[in-house]
Amino acid sequence: MKRLFSILVMTGLFVLSTNTVSAKANAMVSNLSATVSAAVMTIQETPAEEMAADAEKGFTQVLKEQFIQGGAGFMGIVLLCLILGLAVAIERIIYLNMASTNTTKLKQQVEDALASGGIEAAKEVCRNTKGPVASIYYQGLDRAGEGVESAEKAVVAYGGVQMGQLEKNVSWLTLFIAIAPMLGFMGTVIGMIQAFQKISAVGNLSASLIAGYIQVALLTTVFGLITAIILQVFYNYIIAKIDSIVNDMEDSSITLIDMLVDHKK
Repeated sequence: MKRLFSILVMTGLFVLSTNTVSAKANAMVSNLSATVSAAVMTIQETPAEEMAADAEKGFTQVLKEQFIQGGAGFMGIVLLCLILGLAVAIERIIYLNMASTNTTKLKQQVEDALASGGIEAAKEVCRNTKGPVASIYYQGLDRAGEGVESAEKAVVAYGGVQMGQLEKNVSWLTLFIAIAPMLGFMGTVIGMIQAFQKISAVGNLSASLIAGYIQVALLTTVFGLITAIILQVFYNYIIAKIDSIVNDMEDSSITLIDMLVDHKK
C-alpha cells in the first residue's frame, strides 16, 4: 500500500512539473509571437501619406536624414575621413594634371635646340617647360658636359625624386579607404552590443525597443562603405595618372640619352 501511494505521489509530481514547463514554454512562444505581430502591425499601420512623402524626397535629403539618424559619434569620424580623403585626392589630381606634359613636343624642341644652339639652348627650353619630364631633361643636360654616363646617372637619380613627388600623400588616401569601412563595422558592433544589453536589462524582446540601436548600427556600416567606394574611385584614377606620367618619364629619359649620344658624335 505504501509503495502504491509513493508511485501515485511521484506520478503526480511529474505531471505537475511537465505542465509547469509546458506553460512557461507556451508563454515564451506567445510573447515572441506578440512581438512579431506588433512589428508587423506597426509596418502595416504606416500612413500612406508618410510613405509617399519619403518617396518624393530627393536622394540628398534622404542621405542627410539617414546620416543624422546614424548619430554624431562614428558618423562624424567617417565624414572626417571622407573630407580629408577628398582633399588629398583633389590636391593630387590638380598636381598630376599640372605635371602632365606633351612629351612628343618637348622631345622635338630639345632635339632642335641641341642641333641649333647646343646644350645651353636645350637647357633653356627645359627651364621654360613645366613638369617632371622637363626637370629630368634639365638634370641630364646639366651633367652632359661630364659625359653620357654622368648624364644617365643624373636622369635615373632625379627620376626617382620625381616619382616620389608624384606619389606624395597617396598613402594617406589608402589609409582613409581602409579605415572608413572599419569604423563603420565598429559602429555596427557597438550598436548591436547596446541592443542586446537593452534586451538583457529589460528582459523582454520588443521590436520597438531595439529597432533604433540596430538602425544606427547598420547606418554606420553603410556610410563607411560609401566613403570607401568614393575614395577608391579617386585612388584608382590617381594611380592610373601616375603610371602614365612615369611611363612618359622613362621613355623620355631613354630618348634624351640617345640624343646626347648623337650630339657627342
